[in-house]
Amino acid sequence: MRILVAPDKFAGTLTAVEAADAVAAGWRRRSPDDELDLAPMSDGGPGFVDVLHAALGGELLAVTVSGPFGGPVPASVLLAGDTAYVESAQACGIHLTGAEGADLATTLGVGELVAAALDTGARTVVVGLGGSGTNDGGAGLLAALGATSDARLDVGAAGLDGIREVDLTAARARVGDVRLVAASDVDNPLTGLFGATKVFGPQKGLAEDALMTVDGWLEQLAVAVDRRTALEKGAGAAGGLGFALLALGATREPGIGLVADAVRLDERARAADLVITGEGAFDYSSRAGKVPYGVASVAGEALRPCIALAGRVLVGAREMRALGVESAYSLVDMVGEERALGDPAGALADVAERVARTWSRPDGR
Repeated sequence: MRILVAPDKFAGTLTAVEAADAVAAGWRRRSPDDELDLAPMSDGGPGFVDVLHAALGGELLAVTVSGPFGGPVPASVLLAGDTAYVESAQACGIHLTGAEGADLATTLGVGELVAAALDTGARTVVVGLGGSGTNDGGAGLLAALGATSDARLDVGAAGLDGIREVDLTAARARVGDVRLVAASDVDNPLTGLFGATKVFGPQKGLAEDALMTVDGWLEQLAVAVDRRTALEKGAGAAGGLGFALLALGATREPGIGLVADAVRLDERARAADLVITGEGAFDYSSRAGKVPYGVASVAGEALRPCIALAGRVLVGAREMRALGVESAYSLVDMVGEERALGDPAGALADVAERVARTWSRPDGR
């Protein structure tokens, strides 16, 4: 049998590359004659650059940028041909904020990453959005690229209180005629009931009683920059980084689609007999542009069955089928929570070995 292994990261425990390796290790223990094709995936969030580097090759350039609270953090720019890829989570990920202080966390470092990408001479710069711990509407990014204002753009959302003017002239000149792409599957606008703050703020540590205030600060930013852009789909991605990029002329592309194209997922799915995907928590929100739904959709178009391995499975059979997944297997249910969290790679390998008993044909063909 030919097995395509295309998981996302297992947030907080395994990268997508590590997850794919663990699935392969366990599967081979049960079915050593099966042919395994590993295609780690990303939707634009953490792991975006590593996944693309594994697929595309290219040159990784190490840089140091400002973290969400100003301290230096390591990051990288992937240069593949005339396209540069950067990952916003490297500069402002929630793993750097500790799920607190989102009103004071800045995207300045993401702007510095974009500037480093521009300095390579790339004709296209793709910014992976996802996993951010910031909620500043991308104000820090704009500041790093030269935007000026009557308020502080580089100290998080709190610095936007009272903002009236933002001049993007220098920032737009810095970008020039380089094509900017915001890689994200988030459709939310910048503000309002379905905006960045109301929907994603709580998971970044914003208290319930602060949401209205912070949303109001972003509304002031929207008025100062461009209210129409704030209403566009994807403006609310990554705490409003989508808004800042769109204001600079970026186009939005689905992150999972961009990565799927880069790794030739459709072609590899057609060559497989079974597709395996996975993530930390498999639930119905996976339909909102996340990796399992994207992989299952490609598998469905190729008329190949798709199964999922996840830390937790939080959907029933009906919802699972709606997501295009034949069966889903939970590490917590199969090996226990302590093992799943304490030895995630080993637990995932053990589950993959057990799943192979069901899905791998005895003759290996």
